[in-house]
Amino acid sequence: MASFLGTLKAATRNLGARVLLPGARRSYLALHEQLRAGNTEPTLEHVVSQLATQRQIDSDLYRDWVARLKLPAIRHRKYWEFAFIMEALRQAGLLSKGQRGLGFGVGKEPLAAMMVSLGCRVVASDADPVAAIAAGWGTNDEHASGLASLNERGICSDEELRANTEFRVIDMNALPDDARGFDFCWSSCAFEHLGSIDHGLRFVEASLDCVKPGGLAVHTTEFNLSSDTETVMDGATVLYRHSDIERLAKRLRSAGHQLELNYHPGQGELDHYIDLPPYQLDPHLKLMIGKYVTTSIGLIVKKAD
Repeated sequence: MASFLGTLKAATRNLGARVLLPGARRSYLALHEQLRAGNTEPTLEHVVSQLATQRQIDSDLYRDWVARLKLPAIRHRKYWEFAFIMEALRQAGLLSKGQRGLGFGVGKEPLAAMMVSLGCRVVASDADPVAAIAAGWGTNDEHASGLASLNERGICSDEELRANTEFRVIDMNALPDDARGFDFCWSSCAFEHLGSIDHGLRFVEASLDCVKPGGLAVHTTEFNLSSDTETVMDGATVLYRHSDIERLAKRLRSAGHQLELNYHPGQGELDHYIDLPPYQLDPHLKLMIGKYVTTSIGLIVKKAD
C-alpha cells in the first residue's frame, strides 16, 4: 500500500492532478489493492473482460486502432473502449467478410464504418431522437441520426456503407424480437445510461438473444474504483461496482454463457492519475464522477452453444 501511495503522489505531482480528499483517497487505495490481488495486469494482445489501463493505451495495438479509426493520437479511455471492442472481435475471428454485427447506442462512433471496411455487414442502432434529447445525448452532438453520421471520418466509402449498413432506432431497455441471428453485437459506454444498475445488467443479458449460439457480445461501461458498496444506482449515468459485475457474471454463467474477468486496475503512472472536472483530453484514463473514481471496463461474453 505504501509504495502505491508513493506512486499516486508522484503521478499527482508530475501530471498536475488535484489530490483526492483523504477519505476518498483511502477508499480508492483500498479497493485498488483488492482488485489487483490475484490478477495479472491485462493486455490488448490477449483480451478478456478487463479494465482500461496505461499498459494497454501505451501498446502498439492501441495506437494502431486509433490510427485506423482516424482518431487523434491521445491517451483516452473512450478510444481504449473502441480499441478493446475491435480487438476482441478481431481475436474472435469476427471482423471478416460475411460476419454480421449489431451495434447499440452507436452515436457517431467510427466502429460501424471500420467493420464495414473489413467486410462485415452491420445494423447500427441508437435511441429515438426525442428520447436522446430528453436524456441529454441529443444536446451534445453524440446521438446518431442516420448512416451519414457513422462515416464522418471517411473510413470506408459511402457506397460501401450504404450497401452494408442499416440504421435502426432501438430502445436498449426493450430490444425488438426481430433483432436476431447476428454473429456479434457491441456497445460502447451506453448501458450505464439506461436508468439504473439493473436496467443495464438486464440489457447485457438480453443482448445475447440477438446473437447466434457461440456468438459474441462485447460491451463497455463505467466501473467504480472507489467503492464496492456505495455507488450511483439510478439516473442518467450509473457506476457499476465489482459486486455488480460479479452478480452479472454469475447469472450469465448459470445460463451457460462464457466470460473471463480480470479486474487488475494497472500499475503505471497514468493508472494513478485521477482526472478531475473540467476533464482534459490527454491523459484521461481514470476520472472523478461525483465522489467516485471511475474508469472503463470492457465485457466479452460468448453465448452458449
